[in-house]
Amino acid sequence: MSELPPVVDAAWLRERLGEADLFLGDVRGPNAHARGHIPGSRPLVLGSPPPMSDSEVIEALAREVGLRLRRHGVTGEERLVVYDRGDGVGAMPSAQLAELAGHPRVAVLLGGIAAWPDELATGQVELEPVKAQLEPRLDALPTRAELEGRLGEEDLMLLDVRTEEEFHGQGGYPCDPRQGHIPGARRIEEEALFDGPGLPKPAEEIRAAVGAPEGAAVIAYCHSGSRSARATLALRAAGYSARNYPGSWHEWSRHPELPLER
Repeated sequence: MSELPPVVDAAWLRERLGEADLFLGDVRGPNAHARGHIPGSRPLVLGSPPPMSDSEVIEALAREVGLRLRRHGVTGEERLVVYDRGDGVGAMPSAQLAELAGHPRVAVLLGGIAAWPDELATGQVELEPVKAQLEPRLDALPTRAELEGRLGEEDLMLLDVRTEEEFHGQGGYPCDPRQGHIPGARRIEEEALFDGPGLPKPAEEIRAAVGAPEGAAVIAYCHSGSRSARATLALRAAGYSARNYPGSWHEWSRHPELPLER
């Protein structure tokens, strides 16, 4: 079985495009795909992670995403590479949802369709549903229960990519009933991870900024999961075992039993 890194670039994809076990999924939606897509790709709409992480919600989501994968022709036996417009906001959550459903080999294309150097194909592509059974991996999405239970663990880094004002509770979104940050979290500017939209800095620079060795377990969060989704892409590109906490501060702040710091 061919290996698949968690992040690939356009040069990697050009060398392997058309290989039988490679499934290239365009998560921008069927209309955008029809207007122009990387040749050989298929539209792959998996949805978005929810803003809450109750176990019954996550379990139902895993089953639903598994169904969506099958409807789009994904069996779980292939190498699944997903791409978006280029910033990672669509592709990284889709990759994590595919992992939640149980797909064992998922990668994100750095720079998305904007990084593709060759001509695009146009037109609709018919879906080819398959019968397959994936075993959900519920730990693919961090939950507030996991974070609460692992506060203070030395082998897990919590990375807050919000602004300094949000982190210290001096500013934030009015919709959040409490302000501050998850205890033990380290803050880093999202911009410190990127050279441009969807283009992470060199791995060595990212690791120096994060302050953790390659391979370390990192959970990123922000306010509602978008900034931390982009950060997760950069963290994976730098060799971290990184996951995005979709609920982020939007969820954490709504549970008064959960601790916070300022």
